[in-house]
Amino acid sequence: MKKRRGFVQAAILHLLKEESMHGYQIMKELEERSNGAYSASAGTVYPALQELLDQNLIELDAGSDKKIYTIGENGKKRLEETAKYKEGDFWLEWQERMMWKNSEESVQLRAALERWETEVRKAMKQARGNPESVVELIAFIDEMTERLKKK
Repeated sequence: MKKRRGFVQAAILHLLKEESMHGYQIMKELEERSNGAYSASAGTVYPALQELLDQNLIELDAGSDKKIYTIGENGKKRLEETAKYKEGDFWLEWQERMMWKNSEESVQLRAALERWETEVRKAMKQARGNPESVVELIAFIDEMTERLKKK
């Protein structure tokens, strides 16, 4: 499964709105903005930067010793659009999200989700070619989905 970088991309756009930076600066700033709860890696930040470049949201100045990234007009527009639907301070949300991500409860939930996904995939494999089992599995998943919606 492709790793999702949407929140990191949003954070990068917010940083570049403040000032142009090179990749290492971005990684350090992301870590600092999370009070150390997020340890930015090149394996996350540089692919996110490339995706932002591909989407024409940021621009690259490779004229100096280091590649300097700058937010583009499309990136500014994206931030304006998302601001309409979000309330509160982005960096406070960033901090809270990163602290939650590293919490024991979050680790336990992700492990439980992985076990669930494994079992659902096994059940799907066993249901192949058996329409009754497929209907039962769909009903079970729908029931669990409805229960989650009530949480």
